[in-house]
Amino acid sequence: MPIIVNLDVMMARRKMSLNELSEKVELTLSNLSILKTGKAKAIRFSTLESICKALDCQPGDILEFVDNRRKVSK
Repeated sequence: MPIIVNLDVMMARRKMSLNELSEKVELTLSNLSILKTGKAKAIRFSTLESICKALDCQPGDILEFVDNRRKVSK
């Protein structure tokens, strides 16, 4: 999957639990867990905005694009 979700990294940096983040962004633990594990197929901008506010970060701190098509030549 070319989009990597680094939500767990940002939560660790902010010393915030999944329960605490869930309460702050008003998202169910189940939906937040799906996002955290990278199993989500989409995210609303409003949800991303709430998460960024709660974690005091930028969207790029949470989401990372990895181009798997690039090959390193030897």
